Amino acid sequence: MNIFVSSLSFKTHSEELKQLFETYGEVTSARIITDRDTHRSKGYGFVEMPNEAEANAAINALNGSEQKGRTINVSVARERVERSF
Repeated sequence: MNIFVSSLSFKTHSEELKQLFETYGEVTSARIITDRDTHRSKGYGFVEMPNEAEANAAINALNGSEQKGRTINVSVARERVERSF
């Protein structure tokens, strides 16, 4: 299951995000999205967990929790929509 995490501290690193979710089960990947030019965090990221029950437990426990002084939002990630111009 792909999980969307927003309102993260700009100082949060991917490894910290992974460790936060590993409390609830196996994490396949965790990544913070960064600006292409400045390489600074955009304040959100994605976590992939293969077990749906563990992923739902993580979402329920972490949504609205405080991490590094910020209240984070955690939800199931929506599918990416391809745009054509």
